This record gives sequence, structure tokens and C-alpha cells, in this order.
Amino acid sequence: MAQDQIIAHNDVSELQASFSGTIVLPADPDYHNLRRVHNGMIDRHPALIARCQGASDVADAIAFGVEHELEIAVRGGGHNVAGRAVCQGGLMIDLSLMKGIWVDPAQRRVRAQAGVNWGEFNRATQLHGLATTGGAVGSTGIAGLTLGGGFGYLMGRHGYTIDNLLSVELVTVGGHVVTASEDENAELFWGLRGGGGNFGIATSFEYALHPVGPNITGGLIAFDSDATTKVLDYADASRNRPDDNLTAVCSLTHAPDGSGRQLTAMLVAHFGDAEQSDTALDGIRSIAPPVIDQLGPISYCDLNLLLDSSFPKLALNYWKSVFVDSLSVPVKSIISEQFAACPSVMSKLIIERPHGAACRRDPASTAFPHRSPGYSILILGQWKTEQETEQNLFWVRETFDRLSAHSSQGAYSNYLAEDDLQTRITETFGGNIDRLRALKDRFDPDNVFHLNQNIRPSPAELS
Repeated sequence: MAQDQIIAHNDVSELQASFSGTIVLPADPDYHNLRRVHNGMIDRHPALIARCQGASDVADAIAFGVEHELEIAVRGGGHNVAGRAVCQGGLMIDLSLMKGIWVDPAQRRVRAQAGVNWGEFNRATQLHGLATTGGAVGSTGIAGLTLGGGFGYLMGRHGYTIDNLLSVELVTVGGHVVTASEDENAELFWGLRGGGGNFGIATSFEYALHPVGPNITGGLIAFDSDATTKVLDYADASRNRPDDNLTAVCSLTHAPDGSGRQLTAMLVAHFGDAEQSDTALDGIRSIAPPVIDQLGPISYCDLNLLLDSSFPKLALNYWKSVFVDSLSVPVKSIISEQFAACPSVMSKLIIERPHGAACRRDPASTAFPHRSPGYSILILGQWKTEQETEQNLFWVRETFDRLSAHSSQGAYSNYLAEDDLQTRITETFGGNIDRLRALKDRFDPDNVFHLNQNIRPSPAELS
């Protein structure tokens, strides 16, 4: 692929002539704002940005990129921590203008375009008291989270986001618009449920919806850091008291007042009746005396915005993650010791537990293979200035290296850092990797769509 290529003015004009959206070039006033993604570590300059309005624009943009041998990046919400939504010197296909949402409350279905974020999605579906498993940060795009699997507060009750996906509209590298579902292009549909953007550009998604809210029970509770072991003990014992209605995400974090005080917090959501919710919340409150207790009635929309202020755009981010089977004594010790040495008040260790409906499917039923009860530990490094970068990278990598000795299940693909994309793809997809590679060979044998959690096609001599 050509890098930092200068595109002829006539060629751009020809693309713009039939384009419903907007072509943005480096000299345009909006260029520098539009080229930036959420992670401030990523500072790339595409040769042009194609801001699409629909599938026909996407098809034209792909054709333009292929004809001019441009590296192609695809932006939905722009949250991917590895910064794969933008390239240097190539073509950014920007879907963020594609905001259509069509809710069918009678059939409990919704179709949403790929530029929608979870805050917008929840606002539209909650008008009808409906929801599906989705991201816990409102500005996260639905496209990337869905294609990577989809953790969310509803995963115990309704499974991952991909378990609620009914169909996908996809534009292939050849410019064909196809629908993938259980009944149409079923193998492609299997691959899109966890296989990322490897097979084309997804332009819209159809989901099943479920009665949820508008008010549920949940919120934030936090304890002093000396209660960390008790909180993690409670979390690990939760497998012995299964409750599909309860999702409790543990976070070793810092006080929101900016003091730098280290806390152990839980973000809690309960979707059962009042008596069940009270019992669950009483159990959490009994762990230790809380220093913050904001548990109670909360709207489902507000619950999914609680973390937004903790993820400011253009903060510098570097993440790694592991799956562990249990929060064993060595794992809890590493978590506590490493967080005590955390160099940034913006960084966190986040512990999520796939459970309930998310773990009742065969690992081969979707491309996303992680169906075993256990824990995803996200080492979330976040800081403000370049002068802090070296020490924060060291902290994330050291924490990851120590935890990796206790990991046996790979990683959540949506949390992979740039260096992970070169080394951890096979373990991330586990036993599904060969089937995914066969799909890659069929839909993108030249690996045009490689700025993603990339599954490389088979070598030419083998394909």
C-alpha cells in the first residue's frame, strides 16, 4: 500500500461528484478534528477522509481506495484503543455521519447504522422501554463493540451483544452490499459475530431488543483500598450464587475528586424485581463500609453514561487484558500490588465477569469464543502528557506480564493494544481461527481490510 500518497485533485473531484457525504482533505478546516480518534496516543494523518452517508458512499470509497492503492481505515466511533480507525497517508472511511436508528417496538427489533454510538442507541430504544446488551461508555460506537463481541451490563441476562445480533449489512471489498444473518450468508454472519472488520465494512446492524427500564437498580459503590481483597473475594464467590440479573464490574480506581486516593469500586446493575435487587445490593454493601454509595434507582441510559467522564477524548491510552479462570490468591495479590504502584490517577484495573447467558453457548457458535465462566482483567493505562508515557507503558506491561502467568484463555479482542495485534490474534480467537481464516480468504484475500483485529489470509501458495 502506498503511504503519504498525494491524491490528484481531479480524482478526488470525480469521487465527490457522486458522493452523498463529504470528502475532507488536509487543507480543510475540519480535517485535524476529524482525523483524531479517541486515544490521544494515535496521531496519524490520512491523505483524505471520506465521510459517508450510506452504503453507496462506502462502496464508492472502497473502490477509490483500492484503485489508488491506498491503505484503508474504517472509523465508526473511533474508540478502538489501538487506533485502527485512522491510517497514515491513506484513506479514512468515516461512518460517523450514519446515524439512522429504526426501532420496531412491536417486533422488539432495531436497526441502527454504523455511525451510531451506544448513548444514542440507548436513548432511542429506551423511548420504548427496550434495550440490548451494549457498551458501558456512551460515546463508544456500536460497530466496533458489536463486531468484537460486546461486553455489557445485560450480558448475564441476555448474553453478549453478538448474541442479540440478528443481521448485518456489509459492503465487501468488491463493492457488493450483502446481508448476513442466520438465514442468509450464515457463515459470514458467524464470522461477523466477533471477527471484527476483517470481511468488509458493516454499514448497519439489526438487534433483538428486550424489556428493560427505563429505571433499573444500580450505580456506583466504592470502598477504601484496604478492602480490595474483600471485594475481590466477594466477586470470586459470586459464581456460587448465580444471578443472571446482576452484573457487578469491579474497578481499582482513583477517587473522582482528583485527590489520587485509591479506591476499590463496583459498578452495579440489577434487572430483577425490587426484592431481588435489594437482596443483591445489601450483599454488596455488607462487604465493607463504603466511602461512596450511589446505589439505588437509576435510569438505564444514565447507568451507561457513568463512565464517560473517566474516558476523555485525546487522553493518552495504552491497554492490555487477560482472561483468568478465577481470582486466585496469586492473582489478587498481583492486582493489589500493581495498582498500589500505579503511576497515573487516570489509570484503572477493571475486572469483568462473563456469566449467565453469555456463558451458555458453545464457543464455536460465534467467532467470539470466550464462553467459559471466569474474569476479564483490563489493565487500563491512561494519562495526560507525553512526559508520563514511559512510566505508564512500563506499568501496564509489567502488570500484564505478571498476570499472564495465570491466564489461559487469551484476551477480549476489543481491548487489544497495537502490539497485541501482531502477537495475540491466534490465542484471542482460539479454536475458531482456522474457520475465520477461511472466511478471510473468501471475502478479503488481499487483506485490504487489515486495520482491525487482523486475521491474515492464507499464504498465496496455500489459498
